[in-house]
This record gives sequence, structure tokens and C-alpha cells, in this order.
Amino acid sequence: MNLIDATHAALRLLLSADPELWSIVGVSLSVTLRAMLIAMPLGIGLGYLLATLRFPGRRALIVVVQGLLASPTVVVGLLLYLLLSRQGVFGQLQLLFSQTAMVIGQVLIALPVLIAFSLAAIQGADPRARETAVALGAATPRVAWTMLVEVRFALMAAVCNAFGRVVSEIGCSLMVGGNIAGVTRNMPTAIALETSKGDFAQAIALGIVLLVVALGINSAFAFFQGESRQ
Repeated sequence: MNLIDATHAALRLLLSADPELWSIVGVSLSVTLRAMLIAMPLGIGLGYLLATLRFPGRRALIVVVQGLLASPTVVVGLLLYLLLSRQGVFGQLQLLFSQTAMVIGQVLIALPVLIAFSLAAIQGADPRARETAVALGAATPRVAWTMLVEVRFALMAAVCNAFGRVVSEIGCSLMVGGNIAGVTRNMPTAIALETSKGDFAQAIALGIVLLVVALGINSAFAFFQGESRQ
């Protein structure tokens, strides 16, 4: 099957609402959205604390977080596999090859992105916003909220980057999810599997959905950013 024929077949799959294809899409989005809902408050909160607190080892911790931005997802998957396997520390939880394990893996992958971007955004914010809130007698949570609102578009960029990294990662999902049909098979792992089998139609169809999701998230961010400047 050549590229043109495979693309036509992929479009037919998309338009025919193929249940297997959309089940894979559903698993992928469900896992990623759950991971992001957990990672966002943790990552942004830790980024804020790193930006505003001073403590011994802070600089070393920042370097570690920034270094983790380039960590291969397959290494994260390997470490998580060893922890969740039958002989691992958390083996008794029996989470390996489940969507829960995939969510945990994607949270670990998203956190360095969210922390590093949030840290940079807050450090680059106008210090007068924080000083004004403190001068007006705002409580610590209110000061934090003021700062986060001040850099909200930078934080949205952080969320978009983290979402793009986890929704398209394959290494960790494959290792801790197992690529089980109807359970843990997501878009990236299914694309790799179908390509290896020579079923380019489904691989292309899933690739189109993945691109649409990624572009949709970033387009929404660009739209809201543009609206704020009008």
C-alpha cells in the first residue's frame, strides 16, 4: 500500500467511526488528561515555591529539575517498571500494565516541564505585583494567587508543553502499560505497533488525531493569548 492509498484508508477509518481506533484515542486522552490534572497543581506549586523560597540546596535542586527536562521517557518507564514489578518496592499494589501505571508515568514526565517553566515565569514576573500584594496586607495564599495570575499565559505555555510531551510519549507508556488492546493501548504505542505490522492506514489515522489534538491545544492557547492583548 502506497502513501496515497494508506492516507485514503486512514480517512475512511476516521470518518467511519471505527470503534477500535476511537477506543485507542479514548484511552490516550483519558490517561493524559488524568495525568495533567494531577501534575498541574503539583508542578506549578513546586515551581512557585522554588521561585520564592530560599533554602540550602535550592540551586542544586533547580539544576536537577532543569536536567530532567531532557530525561528520556523510556528511562522513566524503566525505573517505574522496576518499582511496580512483582519484585519491586510497590509490586504488591499490582499496578503494572494498567492505566494507573501509565498515569503515574506521565505525571513524572510532566512534572519537570511544569516546575521548570513555572519557575522561569515567576522569576521573570514584575516584582511590583508581589510587593503591592504584600503592601496591601494580602495573606500568603493571596500573594501566591496574585503572582500566578500575573504570569498566567506563561503558565498556560507550560501546561501546553507538558501536555504535548506526555500525549506523544511512547517509551514509558509501552513499558508500564504493556500496550494491551482496549486497556492500555494509546495512540503513540498503537502507531508504533501498527507500523511494525504494516497496517499504515490505522497508524496514519491515529497520527492525524494526535496532530489535531496537539495543534488544537496550542491553537487554543494562541487564541486566548491574542484575546488578552486586544
